[in-house]
Amino acid sequence: MSEVRKGAVQEIVWTDPDRMSGTPCFTGTRVPVQNLLDFLEGGGTIDRFLELYPSVKRNQLMSFLELAKDFVLECASS
Repeated sequence: MSEVRKGAVQEIVWTDPDRMSGTPCFTGTRVPVQNLLDFLEGGGTIDRFLELYPSVKRNQLMSFLELAKDFVLECASS
């Protein structure tokens, strides 16, 4: 992973062994990114997720999805 991408991830996701047992969460929140993935997998919408987790900002969520998309496309094409 490039340093630029690593920096982008760190702006969106944080981990701390003393918080949520080190579970990756959206930066500035205690909302695990896995919650978003599970929610979308279950048919939930982005708008509903943001209603349920108001501490997550739309730009964080969209940036996370963009990074995930870029990562998958990069892996698939290499």
